[in-house]
Amino acid sequence: MERYIYEGSQTEIIEKKSRFIAAIASVRTKEEAAAFIEERRKQYWDASHHCSAFIIGSNPEITRCSDDKEPSGTGGRPMLEVLKKECIKDVVAVVTRYFGGTLLGTGGLAKAYARAVKEGLNLCKVIERQEGIQILIQADYGEVGKLQHVLGKRGYLILEAVYRDMVSFQILVPEKEKNKWKEELLNAVNGKIEIGEERQVLYAKADRDILLYDGGEEQWKKYDNS
Repeated sequence: MERYIYEGSQTEIIEKKSRFIAAIASVRTKEEAAAFIEERRKQYWDASHHCSAFIIGSNPEITRCSDDKEPSGTGGRPMLEVLKKECIKDVVAVVTRYFGGTLLGTGGLAKAYARAVKEGLNLCKVIERQEGIQILIQADYGEVGKLQHVLGKRGYLILEAVYRDMVSFQILVPEKEKNKWKEELLNAVNGKIEIGEERQVLYAKADRDILLYDGGEEQWKKYDNS
């Protein structure tokens, strides 16, 4: 399952007096990744190195990494491998190093850069993007209790509820339930509901929030599921 950064992070580790400052962020294009890397360079203009790695998209994915004048394969490559191992997509990581006066060796450098990214990821809010179906359902007030019961029992999520002449629910059903949900709901209320628009969506859960991926400027639309 693909994983994405919902909230990025910054952290710092010390290795033999060298400072490694890791910053991780969500990006959607190579240009956004390049801008984030340049922003870190400007912020820490006096640092020794700014190693970086990013992964954009899938099928095919675009990957890049840079050692920024560290010995080849000691900075960007171990950072990129951490991102790949964690199955993170649309992400950029920059590790800024201030040299502390003690040489770490190629193995020590690679371990330090990888560790900085790992600790940065531990501080990020990471979400798993899943496939689902967003469905509009309308019911009389007398059927709402039974409807809510079966929705909760099956783990279907209510995104919105509008109470007018009838009650309208926008619900979210996991893709794996696509052949089951309609029969479940119709049986629960003896067919006394109206089923409206259905559409395929990508979604994720973040704490008590449900996030729908819209692919636009906002990228994620948040619904409170508390």
